Amino acid sequence: MDLSAIQRPTVLVVDDEPLNLQVVRSMLHADYRLVFAKDGRSALTLAAAATPDLVLLDVMMPGMTGYEVCRELKSQALTRFVPVIFATALADEANEELGLACGAVDYVVKPLNAGILRARIRTHLSLVRMEELHVTRLQAIRCLGAAAEYKDNETGLHVVRMSHYAHVLALAAGYGAAEADDLLHAAPMHDIGKIGIPDAILQKPGALTPEERTVMMEHPRIGADILGNHPSRLFQLARTIALTHHEKWDGSGYPHGLAGADIPLVGRIVALADVFDALTSARPYKPAWPVEDAMGWIQSQSGSHFDPALVELLQQNLPQLLEIKARFGEETAALPPPA
Repeated sequence: MDLSAIQRPTVLVVDDEPLNLQVVRSMLHADYRLVFAKDGRSALTLAAAATPDLVLLDVMMPGMTGYEVCRELKSQALTRFVPVIFATALADEANEELGLACGAVDYVVKPLNAGILRARIRTHLSLVRMEELHVTRLQAIRCLGAAAEYKDNETGLHVVRMSHYAHVLALAAGYGAAEADDLLHAAPMHDIGKIGIPDAILQKPGALTPEERTVMMEHPRIGADILGNHPSRLFQLARTIALTHHEKWDGSGYPHGLAGADIPLVGRIVALADVFDALTSARPYKPAWPVEDAMGWIQSQSGSHFDPALVELLQQNLPQLLEIKARFGEETAALPPPA
């Protein structure tokens, strides 16, 4: 068995002309595992049996055209994300536009140039791997966030709700869509440092002693240490959030006693989103506060605990936050706040 061939990306080459298949084989066989089909139906069967990493597809073929094959590939769950490159003698702009509209990522014209074809394939396989890496990082963040929840008296829905609250606040504060999405995905890591807090303290049903509170206040630093200095933008953002979401606007927070605009905006946003959800959700040690009471307390802390501008944005966007609360709600009734 050729183990090196198994490790190479698989390219499905579809063309009804045997000579064209031989030409492509001579260009690509050294770098890729090649699978060949002479018509559209055979190509779809092969793709369904073993999903290729990329499809190199002719347009004019008997039976199904390449455009029809591409549309079918994009309609199937197993192959919809497989990049398709058209390789055809149809060189006019109208056909190229049609090919891209069908879902192809590229369009190369015959006669094929070996260097150009290899470069295009490398580029699109690289883009797929970058997307896979991004997804893997998101999964790692969610797993670590879930690990922190197992240590605490909270549910996984808490991090879902507060992350969406933070997303709404970020957009309202002027973040672009991509930046707000990054915050949505990084926010679940805010309490990852609680993994390093002893269970006797973290799960204590009553009030903490001064000594226990000092230990608990280390969890932002622990979280930052766990996340480290990772080159990923998402992990960098998660580290900043973990380290600063307990800082307060008036400088009385921890671990560094930052104040005002010296607190990174992401930390200020997550602090407010986290407290809003904590107040309005039932916990083993307290009932859920009615939203009106929670908002009253938050507004009383504007300028001391919270950034006043963000408190105002929270009030302005409260209907959207309540929709999120309803969508990801717990099966508990809101009771009056404790006396």
